[in-house]
Amino acid sequence: MTPPAPRTVGPPGFLETLRGIVGAAHVHTDPQALLAYECDALSHARALPGVVVLPAEAREVQRVVIACAEAGVPFVARGHGTGLSGGAQPVADGVVIVLSRLTRILHVDLPNQLITVEPGVTNLAITQHVAPFGYYYAPDPSSQQVCSIGGNVAENSGGAHCLKYGFTVHHVAAVQAVLPDGRLVEIGSDLADEPGPGLLALLIGSEGTLAVITRVTVRLLRRPATVRTLLAAFDSVDAGGHVVSDVIAAGIVPAAIEMMDALAIEAAEAAVHPDFPRAAAILIVELDGPGAEVEAHFAQVLDLCRRRGSTHIDVAADDAQRARIWKGRKAAFAAMGRVSPNYYVQDGVVPRSRLSEVLGRIRALEASSGLRIANVFHAGDGNLHPLICYDASVPGETDRAAAVATEILAYCLEAGGSLTGEHGVGVDKACSMPKMFSPDDLAAMQRVRRAFDPAMLCNPGKLFPTPRLCGEVPGPYRAHATEIAGVADRW
Repeated sequence: MTPPAPRTVGPPGFLETLRGIVGAAHVHTDPQALLAYECDALSHARALPGVVVLPAEAREVQRVVIACAEAGVPFVARGHGTGLSGGAQPVADGVVIVLSRLTRILHVDLPNQLITVEPGVTNLAITQHVAPFGYYYAPDPSSQQVCSIGGNVAENSGGAHCLKYGFTVHHVAAVQAVLPDGRLVEIGSDLADEPGPGLLALLIGSEGTLAVITRVTVRLLRRPATVRTLLAAFDSVDAGGHVVSDVIAAGIVPAAIEMMDALAIEAAEAAVHPDFPRAAAILIVELDGPGAEVEAHFAQVLDLCRRRGSTHIDVAADDAQRARIWKGRKAAFAAMGRVSPNYYVQDGVVPRSRLSEVLGRIRALEASSGLRIANVFHAGDGNLHPLICYDASVPGETDRAAAVATEILAYCLEAGGSLTGEHGVGVDKACSMPKMFSPDDLAAMQRVRRAFDPAMLCNPGKLFPTPRLCGEVPGPYRAHATEIAGVADRW
């Protein structure tokens, strides 16, 4: 069998232009090589790019974007491919600009608690670099060992400690970025409160639709004086949920409150053996700060867990035990491969007061759909991560899992929540956007995007519903999708 020929992208000479910018070894057009870039961690949403380009520094990124703009070729920036919403899914026959070679730590400013890095630096590497000096970088998504800081900025990533410390947007001071027309700009500054419009916050979480990030300056925090961590087991998810409400009502703001249900516990035990107790649910609570305050609040949390009928409490006695507990929690997503051939990670937010109600609806959906659903979530801020288990080799099961994931988002919205807490919209939730936002809301968002990218070449097909992406949008949302799709014609 003759292997498929390399693909042709853009006008004549376009590929040669790209090779002249980054070197022939860093331009891939072979179909077999392109397969590695056809999706991010939302693996069922795939598209084969026309060419993959791996620049080595910001000026090369700029020149690649200029080449795309001049040729009218769409492009998608990609970090390490760990995103869970299809935000880095390629445009068929377009360009993927992979930033994984931009891995330099450029400047450390400890007196001002800042560090400047290239977008391919991993989240955890920032903390590792400054840890010897007593500092760390607070946002900590579960994939922090492999996810890139550029991707964190694009998705406004959070993590287990976002309850107390917030998301990426709360820790970024400035970025350098290439706009869709090729201009290299600096947005933000080292100042705590720079005057003028908040363009930095607009860029963070825009999912790569407004610019390509080429440098990031983030804020560092001092290591807390004291950290205390406990794991409490319960015979029901509701009991654990009541503890979460009790803790917040007591005026305590933990660094993290995480919950895992029985199926998630089973998967974590099979994968990394954290020695979690058998239970319907476990709650991980971590407090940090000044010693006296932490010890007083920790005693309150222990009392609240016991009052709600905790069946087992494990208090970490040292850093090794704390690391064991967090290893089990942070391995939960990848561990699902031990209990299911495939799984779909969803991400939605509900008010804490509606947590038990929505989890009850998810349990009912599990029974009616015939698909097992594990629940892992940032309980403190109501950010759910249901993991829908399915077998892609069974005809129709992939589509059924996607339908279940979309139904869970509907439950979140009906409870007064949000479509996403940290994973982004991407292609995964674009068709659900009209369920949360009005046509005027979405049209305003499109105008903003058009201001940055009039030609719509920068990560097109993400965030916003289009007939091509969503097909027939059911019920009252069909008119919304049609109107939103027409914005491109008016602007």
